[in-house]
Amino acid sequence: MPLKPTDAALLLAGRVAERLNARLQHNVSSPVALALSGGGDSMALLEIATGWARFAGRQIVAITVDHGLSPASRGWSRACAAAARTAGADWIERRWEGEKPLTGLPAAARRARHVLIAEAAREVGAKVILFGHTADDTAESDWMRVNGSNLGHLREWSPSPVWPEGRGLMLMRPLLGERREALRDLLRTSGRDWIEDPANAGFARGEARRALGGSAGETDLSRGPRPGRPLPGHVTPLSLGEGFEGGGGLGVTLICAAGHDRLPRSDRLNGLAIRLAQGDPFAAVLAGARVQRSGKQVVITREAGELRRRPLPPLALTAGEPAVWDGRYEITVDDAGWRVVPALGLLARLTDRDRAIVARSPAAARGTLPVLIREGSTAPVLAWRRARVFSLAPRRLSLASGETTQESDLNRTIHGETPPPDLF
Repeated sequence: MPLKPTDAALLLAGRVAERLNARLQHNVSSPVALALSGGGDSMALLEIATGWARFAGRQIVAITVDHGLSPASRGWSRACAAAARTAGADWIERRWEGEKPLTGLPAAARRARHVLIAEAAREVGAKVILFGHTADDTAESDWMRVNGSNLGHLREWSPSPVWPEGRGLMLMRPLLGERREALRDLLRTSGRDWIEDPANAGFARGEARRALGGSAGETDLSRGPRPGRPLPGHVTPLSLGEGFEGGGGLGVTLICAAGHDRLPRSDRLNGLAIRLAQGDPFAAVLAGARVQRSGKQVVITREAGELRRRPLPPLALTAGEPAVWDGRYEITVDDAGWRVVPALGLLARLTDRDRAIVARSPAAARGTLPVLIREGSTAPVLAWRRARVFSLAPRRLSLASGETTQESDLNRTIHGETPPPDLF
């Protein structure tokens, strides 16, 4: 029989609900996703979030990832399914299939989890995924960074760290201001159980927990994002959250332009920042992006030379199904038989009308634009002519820059995301 909630438990649930209210919409049809591992943090989040959802007119979809790393994992998934249904949430399971790496397992498992959760959230139409990280997780991550880890900062509101699977998705961590043991107290008063994964005692995370010994609450480690070290040349650092670390606004812009999620080495990024600050004209390539300064103007684009050095295979398109090409464009065609390739080497074969449109792009970027070729034909067509094309970089940069602070902002069109109405 559930115990009567204590005042502390009610106050905790109220604080978290206030954070959910500040970010999320009420009475809309799209669900809110929730990462449910079965541990005490995510189980407490499930309890609070489903209570909030009943008043907010929202549906919670819990997503559990079975990493296949423990013989008990199938039982854990069944426990998550039962807990979700008892709380009134829908439930989805995803499994990490295939061979597991012999080294770097925690990072690989973390990335696989984010990918699988992002894909499941997209399938059900969710744009926000709730994660149960706490103040203790923040302190442990900080301890791990001090001791050599490149794990990123945890933030209450940040874009998904995986690309392109996480495109357009935001992660919300409404428990960052709460202590782990307080959440377990809440579960005890509600008569709820949780899973203790023995693997948490291993790897660097377990070492951090033992080193801190429950001291996470002694300092205020959960109040908003903390920027990284300033880069030379007064380039403002930009913390993207877990999965993005070691860079700043410049580094994030580079990977958005290049269409991947691998930040460049900090020494090379710092060197580029210094050159930009000096103000002299130059052109440089870093992380698959081209940076060109001329006077006061800086243009950052995809580097066409990378497409020569590492050619992209033609991407066959399926009618009605959006496909991501080069991590930079989402392309949807209405009829079958098309494949997408870069315009590099094909510009002269475009029609005069298409070339006139391409000419509006910076010269260095023209070969990186997507063109379509019909099956049985060799004539390229600028992709916007025969498909719905969304440029992914503007929205990605907007989310990373903190311009989008609420779920409702995710529905608006970002400048540059779609072509202007007079383009064609």
